[in-house]
Amino acid sequence: MKGLDIGSDRVDELAATSAILLYGRHQDRSAVYGTVHPVTQGKSGRATIGAGRPIDRMALVDCLRELAQNAAPKAEFLPETVLAVSQEAVMWWCRPAMRRVFFDCQEIGRRSAVVPHPGLVFRAASSGFSVFALQDDSRPTPESKLHEPPYFNTWDWGRICIGSAHVPKRIDIEAIGGWEDGFFESAFTHPNHGNKRVSHANGEFAFWKEMLDGKYGEQFPKDALVPMDLTLAELIAGKQGVR
Repeated sequence: MKGLDIGSDRVDELAATSAILLYGRHQDRSAVYGTVHPVTQGKSGRATIGAGRPIDRMALVDCLRELAQNAAPKAEFLPETVLAVSQEAVMWWCRPAMRRVFFDCQEIGRRSAVVPHPGLVFRAASSGFSVFALQDDSRPTPESKLHEPPYFNTWDWGRICIGSAHVPKRIDIEAIGGWEDGFFESAFTHPNHGNKRVSHANGEFAFWKEMLDGKYGEQFPKDALVPMDLTLAELIAGKQGVR
């Protein structure tokens, strides 16, 4: 997908500053000795580990305490659209709405229009970015059935082909807007191989030509949605295929 840069000010850049090496016996691999090393960043961006020194026990304890504090979820206000939060993923819901889409492919051409979208569930995770469609207009429940995303540039299990789209490096509630922008402001270029994404007599190209021409007004045609064997609760639990 071709994307728009959402800006580096959304991301707190991190860089390696030090490394810990643990030494142990081959028999049981238990650590019996450790060293700490400074890490320097070269001009090419390649990190270099410097000479080490024995680990100071109290310094190690302090380091682990700081890591534990930074890794713990921070207390924050949860908007109504947020469905689930973990250390690996954030999941949220988008109400049905009129939003602009962009196409850049041979069969449709370079076109853009504001079209209706169904309710959507997004999942930004360390393992990837994914989207699912909903039949209902209201906030989904754990029992809600998920549907294939009716979009180009998506793989099975809702996975989004990010391509050249610019999405946040962070996975947290504050970055939700950036993830959505990265998806909607990118150009759909091709249908990906895999499951059927849209139920239409003449296929996905005909469907999206009708959408761009305004055939369906402000209501997304829900009979075009393809059901998946997946509920929201299963998605949250990490059912095999969506991890």
